Amino acid sequence: MKFRKYFDRELQLRFPGHHESLRRDLESRYRAILPDVSFARSSPNPVDRRLDFSAYFLATILTLEARGEDFASIRNVCLAIVREYVRPKSPWQRWLRRVPVTLIRTPLRRILVRILRAKIQKKGHPDGFLVHIVTGADETFGLGYGFNVVECGICKLFQKHGAARYTAILCDVDELTSGFAGLDLVRSGTIARGAPVCDFRFRIQNASGPAARTMST
Repeated sequence: MKFRKYFDRELQLRFPGHHESLRRDLESRYRAILPDVSFARSSPNPVDRRLDFSAYFLATILTLEARGEDFASIRNVCLAIVREYVRPKSPWQRWLRRVPVTLIRTPLRRILVRILRAKIQKKGHPDGFLVHIVTGADETFGLGYGFNVVECGICKLFQKHGAARYTAILCDVDELTSGFAGLDLVRSGTIARGAPVCDFRFRIQNASGPAARTMST
């Protein structure tokens, strides 16, 4: 629940006169949503653990929508929160974010992929995620690692609460997290935007810096 402070800080900055009432409404909505993601913390599929954060994200969206904020405003608030949340806060955190990319480029990749496959290619819960790993060099820009989200727990959660049109905001977050890991994200679509799967493919960032891009429409 460390993510709460980032939501609180941004809401206080943007809505100083209504911050306290917004926070009360948000927490009330979050408590109402929480039973739908209670399985996530103990799910054998580690990807499901994203759903606790996503539930708080959803509660924020619903609170702002109820207060009359339009889609563009809600999107801007959400992306500002996530940008600060995922940003490495120290050189140590920055280094940790890039460790997986370093390991993927070593012979350890096969071991790591085997471990991941055993965990994320089986559904931990009907409302959770199902992810297939892709390793073919021709399918992964030579990196030997990518994945397809076949079932998205976030889409299921947002759909259940009548907020499907906001789900794609979280798709944009993937570019941020990939960039901090030293990767450029390339994909043709996401489930939230009508594609059959979310195809995550990556390129190692070049020396000139991040150039994250997505083919999502």
